[in-house]
Amino acid sequence: MTMTEWFIFFIVIQVIHFLGTWKLYEKAGRKWWEALIPIYNGIILMKIIKRPFWWIILLFIPIINLLMFPVIWVETVKSFGKVSRLDSILAVLTLGLYTFVLNYSKDNAYNGERDLKSKTELGEWVSSIVFAVIAATIVHTYIMQPYTIPTSSLEKSLLIGDFLFVSKFHYGARTPMTTIAAPMVHDSLPFTKTRSYFKKPQLPYFRIPGFQKIKRNEIVVFSWPTDTVRFFFDKSNIHVDKPIDKKSNYVKRCVGIAGDSLEIKDGYIYINGDLSILPDRAKIQYTHKVVTTAALSASTLARYNVTEGGYYSDFYILNLTDENALKLKSNPLVKSITKEISPKGEYNASVFPHNEQFAWSADNFGPIYIPEAGKTVALNAQSIPFYKRIIEEYEKNNLTINGNDIFINGKLETTYTFKQDYYWMMGDNRHNSEDARYWGFVPFDHVVGKPVFIWFSWNTSGQGIANKVRWERLFTTVHGTGTPVSYFYYFIGVLALWFGYSIYRKRKNAE
Repeated sequence: MTMTEWFIFFIVIQVIHFLGTWKLYEKAGRKWWEALIPIYNGIILMKIIKRPFWWIILLFIPIINLLMFPVIWVETVKSFGKVSRLDSILAVLTLGLYTFVLNYSKDNAYNGERDLKSKTELGEWVSSIVFAVIAATIVHTYIMQPYTIPTSSLEKSLLIGDFLFVSKFHYGARTPMTTIAAPMVHDSLPFTKTRSYFKKPQLPYFRIPGFQKIKRNEIVVFSWPTDTVRFFFDKSNIHVDKPIDKKSNYVKRCVGIAGDSLEIKDGYIYINGDLSILPDRAKIQYTHKVVTTAALSASTLARYNVTEGGYYSDFYILNLTDENALKLKSNPLVKSITKEISPKGEYNASVFPHNEQFAWSADNFGPIYIPEAGKTVALNAQSIPFYKRIIEEYEKNNLTINGNDIFINGKLETTYTFKQDYYWMMGDNRHNSEDARYWGFVPFDHVVGKPVFIWFSWNTSGQGIANKVRWERLFTTVHGTGTPVSYFYYFIGVLALWFGYSIYRKRKNAE
């Protein structure tokens, strides 16, 4: 929906509210016209139903408002004597239109002294659960979101089974664009795998200002730009068009920021002509062919920190860092180690921009320019493969190409100015990562947040419960330098002190 359509929708809602409540306002000792003025009418309604005025704010927060509207409908009918369970059900099922019955009825009076506490235990439970869900949804949407690492694309830095907290406020929380959706779930409902949202209506993109910009080589969670799958890991050929905020969440390292020139040479990234210097915690892996005179034991592979690979009679295919490959080469059972790098000049159709003009592969790629908001580029047959999707999909223009002529919104253009920043996201596990090399740029409006904390880590291949939990990774930071330090025992200590203090305080109060 456009802003004009949303404005018309807002006015229609205000008119419906006025027609269904203006007499109720009078019965509550207010003026009839107070039901007509947008926002002010909500503040007055909160006074009528004896609820805090800041509830109005919650009505303007997408998803949260879906929970708040039924609460206010029920509270309104209760304030005018309709306190039975059937009345509450009718208020919800009619989407609040039950107030029309009360508004034009003469046999109900305003009860300004009603008890705000529920008269039944069930009512108390429902009320507590609703507001717990509201609070959790606010935290999940605007402050901190839990996230699980599902693949090995950032292996060694982030492991499969790591449970993260992703900060929404570092880069600025993106407000939901999907207005009707189940709270605290993503694109599908648990167990049923059915869609958890309605595609329409959609709100325009908006982001609350953050306190830092995305830095080069930071790990970032974002909405996968080319997502068309039903849900994560779905391998079917069914095409699904998703709103931005319901696309699958990916986590990669931002190796190139807006305005950078990026090139990959033999697997190594160069930014603006210089070799990219990665953080010391980044452990870049490549596929290696390891020829041996005999099979290597599991303990030997573990000693060289090998977590992925397979054995093929007389050789291994292993994912190794350069450092681990050099160490493994000194093993007497190893005859040779070869890094599997696709040669320069070899065209790979699956690699961005999927155009035969550019004989690029995953290991020898570029150079390319990463678009920056406000910057202008020339449009021609050589540049359009890079920017076509940006112009059409991400920045919502009508693009047509007629021979060498490029038309944007019906006008012949030779240049284009970008409306937002773009980023280049790649996995540390270079040969086992579906990343920007295959689908291109990530727009800023697709950025979800910054992983900041690993609160739990589960190793499915560990033997026994004690070995399945990666204790050394509990309560560690994602970014930073040096070996990650676990703050788990500090947390346990603080928790123990808190419980001890609580017990002491209760005893003192009892005395």
